[in-house]
Amino acid sequence: MQTESLFENLTTANIITSIVDLLIVWYVLYLLLTVLKGTKAIQLIKGIIFILVGRALSNFFNLTTTTEIFDTVLEWGFLAIIVIFQPEFRRALEQLGRGSLFRSNSTNGAGEHDKLREAMIKAIRYMAKRRIGALIVFEKDTGLKEYSETGIPIDANITSELLINIFIPNTPLHDGAMIISGDKIDTAASYLPLSESNKIAKSLGTRHRAAVGISEVTDAFTVVVSEETGNISVTYSGKLFKEISLDELDDLFKKHWTMLPPAKEGGGFFARK
Repeated sequence: MQTESLFENLTTANIITSIVDLLIVWYVLYLLLTVLKGTKAIQLIKGIIFILVGRALSNFFNLTTTTEIFDTVLEWGFLAIIVIFQPEFRRALEQLGRGSLFRSNSTNGAGEHDKLREAMIKAIRYMAKRRIGALIVFEKDTGLKEYSETGIPIDANITSELLINIFIPNTPLHDGAMIISGDKIDTAASYLPLSESNKIAKSLGTRHRAAVGISEVTDAFTVVVSEETGNISVTYSGKLFKEISLDELDDLFKKHWTMLPPAKEGGGFFARK
């Protein structure tokens, strides 16, 4: 009798309402992930998932103290998230107002990687020989959106001529960092956080300190061409490696500069942003 009563209550209107309700919830989650993708906040989501799994396991095995610790972290953690990631939430509302959440860009296949590396090596060789200072950041898993937004949007294909022209002294875009996202020049003249490490030699300038700084807070790979000596340096994992040869740089590009797979037709969350 209870089963029959249940089916009687499942009217067409109720079914449609439930489906719409689920679709709205999933769509809101989709928009949230779309906004956070390309920022450091996406790493935070992985941490939250870890805490939720840990809380469930500790509760399952009756680990009282551990469960209380997880509950405390969850209770106060969300308040801390709102404070720490206030810029991301503000940007989300701005993008929603502009309708920019639905935009996506295409990317070339991985077969172009060799040509792009050759163009990059050619430009860096030219700048190093003539002591043209340059700071180039390559985005990896941790998004650099909050830093690219401080610069001038370029969104251009990578060519050696364009790379050189951007860093020519006394031009509007030469000062600051160029950010490479996938196979595109994302922005130029972007501001990066400066490292406060005492291990950086006093003889090195702002470019090197900014390169180390971005490698301390993200997993980005950065190339620096010294304006004083023409030497090539790279940073990753919070470490600075000086006087890199072009052959060594090419090997590092193969390791750290990976082209993303082609965007799916129609874009979406898993399309290249």
